[in-house]
Amino acid sequence: MKRTRKPDSLSQQMKRKVARPSVKKPEYDGDPTTMTSTGSTLLDLAISGGRVRGGGIPSGILVEIFGPSGSGKTVLLSELAGAIQRQGGQIMFHDPEARLNKQFARIFGLKTEEMNYSNPNTVPEVFAGVRKWNPTPDGKIHGVFADSLAALSTDMEMDNETGDKMGMRRAKEFSEELRKTCRVLAQNNYLMVCSNQIRQNLDAGQFGQKYISPGGEAIGFYSSLRLRTSILKKIKAKKMFAGKEVARIVGVTIQIEVFKSSIWKPYRTAPVTILFDYGIDDIRQNLQFIKDYAKSTMYLIGREKLDISINKSIQIVERNGWEDILRDSVIDLWEHIEREFESERKSKIR
Repeated sequence: MKRTRKPDSLSQQMKRKVARPSVKKPEYDGDPTTMTSTGSTLLDLAISGGRVRGGGIPSGILVEIFGPSGSGKTVLLSELAGAIQRQGGQIMFHDPEARLNKQFARIFGLKTEEMNYSNPNTVPEVFAGVRKWNPTPDGKIHGVFADSLAALSTDMEMDNETGDKMGMRRAKEFSEELRKTCRVLAQNNYLMVCSNQIRQNLDAGQFGQKYISPGGEAIGFYSSLRLRTSILKKIKAKKMFAGKEVARIVGVTIQIEVFKSSIWKPYRTAPVTILFDYGIDDIRQNLQFIKDYAKSTMYLIGREKLDISINKSIQIVERNGWEDILRDSVIDLWEHIEREFESERKSKIR
């Protein structure tokens, strides 16, 4: 029986390929046990790769994921919810739109029967529920998820036929509730992740921001991390049936920008591939990242060179259990690239 050789680390190979290698090691100041992975290695690194090896999202904060319809917000939110459950934490899932597909949610390892699920109508229902929540105090990270904030109403709008015509009451309620809730997140080690839509900003003028997230400014102010999603391209698959080619859209590649961050450096971006019946395809994106930055015509896993298609390369990685090795190689390469951008100036005299 032929034994499959385990590939070596990619670190030394990268040092030969990237000019002016640095010997300086990253000095991490974060605690990896308080981090939750998004399911994408590149996005984890873009969020906090300079604080914790491998990056991720820390607990005790509010996160807003916003972007146009169909740009992967619910997928990313579900990946995070499933990750917290796998770490042993409990989750509260608010679904104002009442459209959570539980079968779809199980793709991400989300145990829908074990979560605190609700369909709130108003802003106070979501945030008051967080403050009253009392999960088992076992030292685990617990998660609160809302999909999406744009669907929330106010008591005024629910009870009065005329509603809140100017939309000011909802913005005020977000501001009031978030002021009371953010401290609760930090004190109880909760991670709260909310998705939000975007709408056209009619007051933007010629140079203003043309699209904003609804609900007023409070969500952006109180969020420690804001992730903006956008669609890069659709993924099409083709098959032959009875001599005829049939094509289907099977996924999308999106770009996620760290629009605001109090965790690490903002404005980093990460490409993320999502397959409709699979979720975030981290292996595919990791293989492509190494190929692009190693200036190779083949897909690389350590010293293994795969001169085949990306789909067959993915199969080899999965068959041999090389996912962690591939991820470590991506982290090594990413850290090496980041070190090239470190400031060479001495510390400022203050």
